[in-house]
Amino acid sequence: MKNLIVTFLILLFVTASQAQSVTGYWYGQANVEVAGIQNNYLTELIIAQKGNKVKGFFGYYFKDVYQSFVVKGTYDRATRKVVINNIPIIFYRTNSTENSVDCITSFYGTLHVSRVKTELSGYFYRDKKYTYTCPDLRVNYTLYAEAKVQDSIFKDMTSTRSFWKPQPPPVELVKGKDAQDQSEMAAMADSEKQSKAKDVASNGTTAGNKSDAASTSLKPKETTEAATGNDPNKETKSSGNAIAASEKQNAVAVVKAEEKPVLPSDIVKINTEFKKRKPIVGKLIEVASDSVRLSFYDNAEVDGDSISVFLNGNLVVAHQGLTERAFNVYVQLDSTKDVNEVSMFAENLGKYPPNTALMVISDGEKRYETFLSSDFNGNATIKLRHRRNGIAGATQ
Repeated sequence: MKNLIVTFLILLFVTASQAQSVTGYWYGQANVEVAGIQNNYLTELIIAQKGNKVKGFFGYYFKDVYQSFVVKGTYDRATRKVVINNIPIIFYRTNSTENSVDCITSFYGTLHVSRVKTELSGYFYRDKKYTYTCPDLRVNYTLYAEAKVQDSIFKDMTSTRSFWKPQPPPVELVKGKDAQDQSEMAAMADSEKQSKAKDVASNGTTAGNKSDAASTSLKPKETTEAATGNDPNKETKSSGNAIAASEKQNAVAVVKAEEKPVLPSDIVKINTEFKKRKPIVGKLIEVASDSVRLSFYDNAEVDGDSISVFLNGNLVVAHQGLTERAFNVYVQLDSTKDVNEVSMFAENLGKYPPNTALMVISDGEKRYETFLSSDFNGNATIKLRHRRNGIAGATQ
């Protein structure tokens, strides 16, 4: 009986120790601690704990940029507190994420374990020298229990910086014609103008030669024209200027045509086909953040499905194969729209039609799972609404 009690206590101690570990994949939403400010950051923390040390990645998405950093810190088992210093986070009022400044912060979090879920809540405290510029950020992380953190993911740890922007629509979809055809038409028009200008110049020269061979009765008229400023060669000079101007315009037109971005034919085709297919609207999901992460998996047997993702009709990413491992897309919702639409475009149907996927939406507070199915007739579409008050959730 005594041995049984000892064994039970050992198991209880081991279980409690494991439950108090901060190793794992954490995701959450960091909010600016300033009254009336809606800015927030979609953040993730992937850390491994060994003893009282932690190491891993810290990443966040803000507006149109995703950044991740290698981080190291400490963990106090007695107080369940995690401390990670020197974390740079982009200034919340920045207008351009490409030319931004960072606020240096330190993360102080406390581990909370319950039967329902495991959380890591705390603050990103600003450095003292940023007291009057950078606010503190409040964050509440939730443990993503399905994701297992292994040492192998830390072998090639590097900092990254990626900009996520919708690809521009093809020129022909906006203007109704191909950019190259328009350039050729413009060149033809300029060539025609140049030819006409040369004809005018040739006719003017012939007329001038005939004037020189005329009788002396015309000379008083020539003198009068000279006196009044009417140059008989004015037409010829004007024609020459017209030719020069035409050539200059033609050269500028060619340069501008060369400067226009030429989109690959496959991207043009995807945009064109997307507009031809009807939307297959599914759930309306209310999210707590103005930016979300979309994760796509093949929800059945991996059979070569390939998709493109659109946000409000704009191509965000193309040629993504679906596998058992997710590929992630970070998008910022359009605040001018009451509802934003995320659509999955089927580039093929794989081995087993239709093209199906599991999409997981993470807003920093919750995760929403939904199944999507697209074919050559329709685009699977999910509606997202930014919830500012109330409780976020999914509705039919």
